[in-house]
Amino acid sequence: MRPLHLLLMVLCGSLALTARAQDTNNASKTEIENFESQTGVVIVKGLGEIGSMTTSAGVVTVRCKESIDEDSGHREYGIGVALASNQLHGFLVVDYDELDPLIRGMDFLSKITYDVTSLPSFDATFTTKSGLLIAAHSERRQGGIQDFLQFADTPRISLSSDQFAQFQSLIEQAKKTLDALQIKNSSP
Repeated sequence: MRPLHLLLMVLCGSLALTARAQDTNNASKTEIENFESQTGVVIVKGLGEIGSMTTSAGVVTVRCKESIDEDSGHREYGIGVALASNQLHGFLVVDYDELDPLIRGMDFLSKITYDVTSLPSFDATFTTKSGLLIAAHSERRQGGIQDFLQFADTPRISLSSDQFAQFQSLIEQAKKTLDALQIKNSSP
């Protein structure tokens, strides 16, 4: 094989890998983030605070999001979950269509028992497109089952069972608020 052919093959292969990496990066965005990143149109981003809770890592706040394309009137809905502390900061968006699965996942994790597996340890997780992770974890069936919240690549935040229930309640309240907002905005 000639050196020029070999060079062209390597170049084409690297371009394909680069394109694939770029697709992967774009795929990690949520629908509402993709909607908000449009250019050439006015996008109005509305936020409404549902509530917050204090954890060992800082304050976690849940907000409703409504984004509107002023040209077409199209709306996208979701929630924003923020973490604020001296050491950690994070803000993740969860699409509206992820809220029911998130609520079901949290319900499952809140009721999980050691019987979920016959092995001595487990880690059960639910992750959204943006990287919000909710987890239940147990080591060697000793002690209690630990609940966690994680913002993408940040360290896991341990939650007491009361904090887990409070966070679940905030998510459920946000979903109800968005449901009512959608009904209001779809009425003539």
